[in-house]
Amino acid sequence: MRSASGLVAVLLFLSAALAHAGGGKVLKVLPHFLDREGRHALSPSLFERDAYQAHLRKTPSEISALRFDVNWSAAGKPANLRLRIEARGGKAAAQPKVLEAAVKPGWTGSAWSAVTLDKESYQQLGGVTAWRVTLWDGEQMLAEQKSFLW
Repeated sequence: MRSASGLVAVLLFLSAALAHAGGGKVLKVLPHFLDREGRHALSPSLFERDAYQAHLRKTPSEISALRFDVNWSAAGKPANLRLRIEARGGKAAAQPKVLEAAVKPGWTGSAWSAVTLDKESYQQLGGVTAWRVTLWDGEQMLAEQKSFLW
C-alpha cells in the first residue's frame, strides 16, 4: 500500500511537470544590498539578514552593490535561458538600467540566480525604487514579476 501511494505521488508530480512544459515562473525576487566585502548578512539568520539590510540602508557609504537574488523555474528543455532585470530609480532623468544574465536550470527545473547592479549604476539611478524581472528563452518571455511600484 505504501509503495502504491508513493507511485501515485510520483505520477502526479510528473504529470504536473509535463503540463507546464514550455513555461516558466519567477517565484521570488530578493533585492539585497551588499557591503564592501560582498556580504548581504553577517550570519545565516533571516532576522540578522533583515537587521543588516536595515543597517546598510541607513549607512549608504557601506553599500558596494545591489544584488537581485531570483528564484525561478523553467519547464521543458529551454535552449537559451536568461534573466533580465530592469531597475528604475529615484532620479527622474535617469534611464532604467537593464541587466541580463544567462542562466541554467537545476535538475528540478528551478534555480536561484544572482544578478548584481554595481554601486556606480545604483548611484546614477538615485537608488532603486522599482524593478521588473523577466525570464526569457531566446526571444520568448516565459515569466515576469514586478515590484509594487513598477
